[in-house]
Amino acid sequence: MQLIRKRRVPIQDTQTGKHLLPSIRILIADDYADWRRQVVLLLQARPAWQIIAEASDGSEAVHRAKALKPDLILLDIGLPELNGIEAARRIRQLSPSSKIIFLSQNNDLDIVRAALGTGALGYVYKTDAGSELLPAVDAVLRGKQFVSSNLKGYEFTDTSGEKAPHRHELLMFSDDTVLLDNFTRFIAAALKADNAAIALVTKSHQESLRQRLKAEGVDTDGAIQQGTFILMDVADTLATLLVDGLPDPVRFLEDFSGLIKETAKAAKAEHPRVAFCGECLGRLWAEGKTDAAIRLEQGCDQLVKTHEVDILCAYPSRSFHGEEDEHIFQSICAEHSAAYSQ
Repeated sequence: MQLIRKRRVPIQDTQTGKHLLPSIRILIADDYADWRRQVVLLLQARPAWQIIAEASDGSEAVHRAKALKPDLILLDIGLPELNGIEAARRIRQLSPSSKIIFLSQNNDLDIVRAALGTGALGYVYKTDAGSELLPAVDAVLRGKQFVSSNLKGYEFTDTSGEKAPHRHELLMFSDDTVLLDNFTRFIAAALKADNAAIALVTKSHQESLRQRLKAEGVDTDGAIQQGTFILMDVADTLATLLVDGLPDPVRFLEDFSGLIKETAKAAKAEHPRVAFCGECLGRLWAEGKTDAAIRLEQGCDQLVKTHEVDILCAYPSRSFHGEEDEHIFQSICAEHSAAYSQ
């Protein structure tokens, strides 16, 4: 990885003689140094586009995106350490305002769909970069999608029929700070992209979550008033869902399908998604109600398959007790598209 510079260097307006700050800060992530140099040369056609850093693998790209918060990231898919698609998902949480263009030699349409499903706006086939990279950057900076013309068969303007990959993820958290940090990033990324969010947390965490979101620049009160953010209490929700200690699956699907549709309708995004995070199931697990937790996880899996929703379930890592919980733990993991421990 090569860090070029972190400061914005003033450029001079040729007409007025005044010094202006460049408006676009760019991070390039590719494992081939020669290719990164070619990209830098292409971008030099626009003096206001400043390359602030380079990364040679996915983990470095995530680290640099978190530290530098670039305006734009050019990201390869076949990166070592962490592939570009997974790196983009993490970057979207850590630096939600950064726009992403994939710059890849992979022209498989399923890969293109998965890449754009991360929230990236652009996909440029490397063979076409000489003629298409600059137009792609221009389009993406305006909030428009750009996909290389060489990728025949992909719908450029109407992506309503293309669903993003299902995201039903598991977070095993070590303490409340980890839990709240992850929930804050998850919700902030959604709301800043004009999507919607639902948070199912304990009363003791609600105020902390509100304050953290405000610190990230989210107008929490405004989002709640507009209906794009719903904050729910764990105890009240479980009291409604559980019958004789087990969830009513019909009531669960009806209630949460309604909430997802309600918040999505209030969102301003053209094709809105809902970010749904909660510690409800982790509480059931910690209380020894593993059957109830697994049944609700199965319900969540149905939600992501039938609605435009991403779900993040949080479990306290201290509630897992080695080999004695191994079988049930694997059952929980099987209901998720990805699992993380922090």
